[in-house]
Amino acid sequence: MTESSASFSVDFGIGAVDGQGITTTDKTGTEAIAAVYGFQIDLTTSFTGEDSLDVSIDAGNAGAEGVAEFDLNSTSDKLTVDGVSYSFPVGDKMSAFVGAQGTDGSSAFTTACTYGGPSNTLDDCGNVQSNFVGKGTSIGASYAFTDELSMAVGYAGDGVTSGKGLMTSEGLDAIGVNASYTTDTYGLSVTYASVETELTKPAGSYNDASVAVNGYFSPEGFPSISAGYEITDVGGAAVKVDSKDSYFVGLQFDEFGPGSAGFALGTQGSILEGKDTALMYEAYYSYPVNDGMTVTPLLYAKEGVDATDEDETGVMVKTSFSF
Repeated sequence: MTESSASFSVDFGIGAVDGQGITTTDKTGTEAIAAVYGFQIDLTTSFTGEDSLDVSIDAGNAGAEGVAEFDLNSTSDKLTVDGVSYSFPVGDKMSAFVGAQGTDGSSAFTTACTYGGPSNTLDDCGNVQSNFVGKGTSIGASYAFTDELSMAVGYAGDGVTSGKGLMTSEGLDAIGVNASYTTDTYGLSVTYASVETELTKPAGSYNDASVAVNGYFSPEGFPSISAGYEITDVGGAAVKVDSKDSYFVGLQFDEFGPGSAGFALGTQGSILEGKDTALMYEAYYSYPVNDGMTVTPLLYAKEGVDATDEDETGVMVKTSFSF
């Protein structure tokens, strides 16, 4: 019997950022405050009770730099299909999916991280490139050996948007494999991915081969700690560096007063070999006002990526509605 459901979410973000040349100011030099919104519709249909056809539709005007860390939808106020996917079981222990229009090729991966911070920079838990995202068309599968131990594979390509085809020498492809062991108290995951990147000068492409290790420990009565490290071997003779890496450490208090809180530090994406390490620090508090409304303030600081960059600080608040 076919069953369908819909869920809706609305996010309002307001904040101000100072540093690294992105601050907007008025004529008096006072830092300007930016306010944006994001809207999302998620449609789900099951035909057998075990499968799921999912469509995500987004809208928003969150192009303002002042609240970019909240990563709200930026569609110039237009409704846009952000992902279409179909997932289904294959036997008792295996499940598979196929997706289009921005569905992540790593959707079946399990990253061992319990930190749930709201910022766009640190929400990947240090796993910057291995969880490859948004290349257009994707397919993947996972196999559960036990309730705790699983493995997954995934592929993504941009053959539709580029017109160069999937799995061709002209198109850009990404493929990865993930293994994880997770329990209520601790977890560990290892992810490998090969992601093809386009070069403009000279024309062509190269492959980044990344390995990421993530883990968490959640003792009862204490905050959970999550950590991640990723190293990437940069391919291609035209690329002037051999490697880049990233790391992350985060603490999360699931019960901090009436809400939850978190503190984290990590690199601003992957740091190229020979470059100074630019870190980001953040603290947030997520307060559920009621069953459908949550308020999340965020305070963060970013180090300048080189000697010419200023440090950046941001203060912002997101109010989220779900229904």
